[in-house]
Amino acid sequence: MVTDKISKDESVSGWINGFIGVLLFSGSMPATKLAVMEMSPIFVTIARAAIAGLLALSVLLIYKEKRPEKKQIFPLLLVSIGCVIGFPLLSALALQYLTSAHSIVFLGMLPLATAVFGVFRGGERPHPIFWFFSIIGSLLVVGYAISQGISASPVGDILMLLAVILCGMGYAEGAKLSKTLGGWQVISWALVLALPIMVPLFFIYFPAHIETVSFQGWFGMAYISLFSMFIGFIFWYKGLAQGGIATVGQLQLLQPFFGLGLAAYFLHEQVSIGMLGVTVGVILCVAGTKKFAK
Repeated sequence: MVTDKISKDESVSGWINGFIGVLLFSGSMPATKLAVMEMSPIFVTIARAAIAGLLALSVLLIYKEKRPEKKQIFPLLLVSIGCVIGFPLLSALALQYLTSAHSIVFLGMLPLATAVFGVFRGGERPHPIFWFFSIIGSLLVVGYAISQGISASPVGDILMLLAVILCGMGYAEGAKLSKTLGGWQVISWALVLALPIMVPLFFIYFPAHIETVSFQGWFGMAYISLFSMFIGFIFWYKGLAQGGIATVGQLQLLQPFFGLGLAAYFLHEQVSIGMLGVTVGVILCVAGTKKFAK
């Protein structure tokens, strides 16, 4: 059980860093959709991990970071499985069956998944009312999606559900590890661990007709490689480590609405104006989880 108290300054910094991370992650699903419309989901997953991994390796070498200790390797592997491979691959496969707007809805369950893994792996024990606000916030997000009547695909839904579970595990493991290894170091080493697999696969799955990929496809690939796979995690893991996994993790409740706005703007996917009312409700739930986190 966690006994050390998080200072007020750390808590505020945690929420700020966490919010920046959420903003950057919000473009992930629309950007992934742009990429998988022109490239295979498997190649998109491999390429984003390989590009981000090489960037992470360069940063680690420039700053001469020491290698992780043996006891940190297993948690790093879990981060790699959850955030570098699992979520990107499963969500990219799901987007073959779903619109990005539909897939984004599942991200409303990420706070619960992160909080649950935070309790079991991070030793956090939030107040019971915390869970009430967390569940209500998740139900608001899911309820909003159902009210929109978005056509569903059982295969796509199952893939997104599994993706959310793995992502929650990766978030919680990374946040716990960030307290000793550092936020950007965690995602960097997790990416580097995957490089020996991703680099050879990059050449094996390299598209035969890469010249046909449009600017939009490359833009989507660039975004998820740089911001979704690396830069966003720097802020996110730092925020989770500073403010608490379960607490700051609730900011993810806002991610679906930022993402839906981006999907409507860039992909012209239909999003109801009722999103505004639900967004207010979600913000109140986030405020409630912050108040009763301890």
